[in-house]
Amino acid sequence: MTDRVVSIFGGAHVDRRARIAGTTAPGASNPGTWFEEAGGGGFNAARNLARLGLEARMISPRGGDTAGETVTLAAEHAGVIDRPFIFLDRKTPSYTAILENDGNLVIALADMDLYRLFSPRRLQQRVMRETLSESDLIVTDANLPAETIAALIRKAASESKITAGIAISPAKVARFSACLANIGFLFMNEAEARALTEANTEDAAQWPAILRAAGLSGGVITRGGKPAIAFKGDRIVTVSPPALDRLGDVTGAGDALAAGFLSALLDGQPLETCLRTGVAAAVITVGSPLAVSEKMSREAIAEVIGLVPSAEILS
Repeated sequence: MTDRVVSIFGGAHVDRRARIAGTTAPGASNPGTWFEEAGGGGFNAARNLARLGLEARMISPRGGDTAGETVTLAAEHAGVIDRPFIFLDRKTPSYTAILENDGNLVIALADMDLYRLFSPRRLQQRVMRETLSESDLIVTDANLPAETIAALIRKAASESKITAGIAISPAKVARFSACLANIGFLFMNEAEARALTEANTEDAAQWPAILRAAGLSGGVITRGGKPAIAFKGDRIVTVSPPALDRLGDVTGAGDALAAGFLSALLDGQPLETCLRTGVAAAVITVGSPLAVSEKMSREAIAEVIGLVPSAEILS
């Protein structure tokens, strides 16, 4: 266990996922199954961080409906300290995804208007100032408005807090553009990196230089089954994910990778160990039908990390 405090801002809502039973037939009715659980990039990361022994605090807008109660119960179950802004007359945001039989995403719809009400002014409230002051690490996903993200990251950086961002999607990652210089690590996939930088490269090793030129000092770029890349300053490492016989569901894998990486970072581990720990956390997650695996723990990561290849140092 650790006494480190992590405060996570952003998405805590309901995820609805449909999985197609056979081969995907676009433009037609597809047989499959339907599943619903609490989700959100920030909330997935928070629950993983709590399961890894950190004091994880979740700050997010929420509606006064049954979906909001689902999120509240999920936070309690995972050991997350839940600090929502509740709007009784609004509905809790939701994310609806259609997955192929192998777990990969076909299409998704995000109904998240409520997050627009989390304005920078809320960060001035006493409870928010105290939360920032007490935290060792501040994490935000891109579900919040760009001006709120910028105000939060800049405030945290001014207090010498470690900061991190989760890109969420190519459409939302640009919300980090105004505060890239103050983000310790930004977690994204290649599509999000392209959207952020307007660059397109076939050579994955070029991403650190491209992102540094955009103003980012540290980041992690995931690439599906291909090697993930992490950089901080001039240091660059890659880690290949182990081959898996079958994926349970890729939903939440990137959020788990961020949580595993950040937990190792708070433990003082070097960049290559942080990335291997993140990949191990993602492996645990894709082996589960849930966005946050019930098996996530430090003990599980210690067991699975033996399957993760050693990091390759590129710098």
